[in-house]
Amino acid sequence: MGKRCWRKGIFVLLFLFGSFYSRHVLAQYKNVIIVKGKNSVIGPCEPSLAINPQNPAKMVVGLVNGQKQKKGSDSYTIKNKVFFSSDYGHSWKPRRLRSRYGDFGDPCLIADNEGNYYYFHLSDPEKSGWESSMLMDRIVCQQSEDGALWTAGMGVGHHPPKQQDKEWAVFDSYSGRLFVSWTQFDKYGSDDPRDRSNILCSTSLDRGKSWSYPVRINQFSGDCRDDDQTPEGAVPAVGPKGSVFVAWSFDEKIYFDRSFDGGLTWLKEDIVVADQPGGWAFDVPGFRRVNGFPVTACDLSYGPYAGSIYICWSDQRKGEKDTDIWLAKSLDGGESWSEPVRVNDDTTRLIGRHQFFNWMTVDQQTGIIYIIFYDRRNYKDLRTDVYLAFSRDGGRSFKNVKISEHPFTPDDRFFLGDYNNISAYNGIVRPVWTSIVDGQPAVLTAIIDFK
Repeated sequence: MGKRCWRKGIFVLLFLFGSFYSRHVLAQYKNVIIVKGKNSVIGPCEPSLAINPQNPAKMVVGLVNGQKQKKGSDSYTIKNKVFFSSDYGHSWKPRRLRSRYGDFGDPCLIADNEGNYYYFHLSDPEKSGWESSMLMDRIVCQQSEDGALWTAGMGVGHHPPKQQDKEWAVFDSYSGRLFVSWTQFDKYGSDDPRDRSNILCSTSLDRGKSWSYPVRINQFSGDCRDDDQTPEGAVPAVGPKGSVFVAWSFDEKIYFDRSFDGGLTWLKEDIVVADQPGGWAFDVPGFRRVNGFPVTACDLSYGPYAGSIYICWSDQRKGEKDTDIWLAKSLDGGESWSEPVRVNDDTTRLIGRHQFFNWMTVDQQTGIIYIIFYDRRNYKDLRTDVYLAFSRDGGRSFKNVKISEHPFTPDDRFFLGDYNNISAYNGIVRPVWTSIVDGQPAVLTAIIDFK
């Protein structure tokens, strides 16, 4: 081979490598601002996104947005908002959302197999926030057929004076059931050791119109301090033939429970998935609070990893200056679990770089796992990127791509929420997260299509 051909070959190889590297490592995806805050110290934040499986161009986002109670006041009320897109997330319009039970954050949006949407959130029936003795007296479920018009909602788990918090839900296309799980507090924030907290689960057989009496599913109850000794982070997932799985954090461990009869009965003894050294509540500079709650998902596709159960969480097992994202999987219905796999693929030499606020989904058409998280691998200061990790081999390995166009620097004057979210359908992937734009909190998505 002559020098000219050799040099040309090297140039082609470098070009191809550079093209692959830029697309898969330094890839930039179009970011879309769904909503930006206006002089509010609370949000917009805690976004949740649902894709309509009957028409994936239609998507709905729920989020929290704080509003001043009155002009000149320093007190804020927390309001749940909803935004609708009919063009795959390229543009968004607000829709009206009102509940007969009020609202107080923790939005969770899901869609069923017919394209109906369900918006779960906390309650505030007196609309006076922490001043009310009725705050968080139930979980609220509102329904919509089109993402625009919403019902007034149904209450779930009403058991005063106990308080209901940190809910999440899932729809089972096999049985047509809805499941919602959450933490019940005897008295939120109490230091009294007699006040306890537990994980509950309720089921609907009629698409959210009515709900079963909640079943306690955790073996060990916790305190009410909303900290590491409180069981929290109960995100349900459905498995084959109507099975339902729930994992949560408690006492520096990830616990798992399951039901094979539609949520009626659960294990007498919870299964320990993994240790969570340092617990689920930890500090990351710039944020008011951060948690490492687990997210559970099951592969219901027809791919090679169908039936696999995945649990993703974050912790500081490497120290308070180094947070990482982890994933464990089960191939036998949750009976046994793999050793945790590190999801973020930054070099281990980067001590003191944080990856946190993880959320996971499994594309049920392809079986691919997608995980969104905040990431500081590229900086020594508080600047924060948003990354997407994905696995095509059943969680054995992950590729990471940066999906935020610009980093943001958090400001602890703002409450930026307790979680981000992600949804995927047949290669249409829509992460949603809270950022800072022009000095104000904002909620964004990225247009990601793996076709």
